[in-house]
Amino acid sequence: MGDHVLFCYGTLMAPQMLHRVIHGSPDPEPWQKALVRFQPGILHGHRRHRVRGADYPGIVPESETESSEPGTKTSVLGVLIYGLTDGDIYRLDKYEGSEYIKKTVTIRTLCALAHEDGETRSTSERHLRDMLGAAGSHVADEGDEVTAATYVWVAGRDRLEETEWDFETFKRDKLAWWVGAKESEW
Repeated sequence: MGDHVLFCYGTLMAPQMLHRVIHGSPDPEPWQKALVRFQPGILHGHRRHRVRGADYPGIVPESETESSEPGTKTSVLGVLIYGLTDGDIYRLDKYEGSEYIKKTVTIRTLCALAHEDGETRSTSERHLRDMLGAAGSHVADEGDEVTAATYVWVAGRDRLEETEWDFETFKRDKLAWWVGAKESEW
């Protein structure tokens, strides 16, 4: 098991996409799946944007967002991934390419999620899908601070839309293509 922790907020939140990048298969061997652990998290002070003409998002610090109104706090919901090796990070760096830089950030873990029906769910892996982008959900409790790496957009503010990138839309409309595509098509 590796020592690296990564905060993902886009295509890599889908476990099959992460495994495709680091293991070469969206459904690797059970022992490979067991090497990494997922936990929901939130990055404050940043905003996630759709990238023009792309299926993936970019995040920028709040101070760089044009639409932030004074006193408005921005944050990005995503996934902490624990147990990544040096080789995994190498493959992830190649996947992210030159549009991003890897930066160390402080993430708050998410302990529970309250739904409109009042039910609170734990942050176990079986609820991860419900917690990410679930309609009518909001964070009920933040947990510990975790230092992690993440990829921050550096390819130009003009390429970012003001619209928030939507994980559910990506999963529904694009995930199957990304998981099955050749690496040269990414």
